Amino acid sequence: MKTIDEMLHLDLLTHEQHLQISRWIDAASTPEAILQMPAPLWQAVERASQVMGVDKDLLRPPAMEA
Repeated sequence: MKTIDEMLHLDLLTHEQHLQISRWIDAASTPEAILQMPAPLWQAVERASQVMGVDKDLLRPPAMEA
């Protein structure tokens, strides 16, 4: 939820998209249920994720703390 909140804050999602996505996630009881989100909502999340560089963050090796 934090990520979609940040997407809203950065104006990458509309308030309506944020509300719909939040409701879908809250109602989903499993990760598989989340994956059944309607295509327009997934597309909005994907576009926002690209702008935020979410994939790059996920692919970056973890920092090794001394």
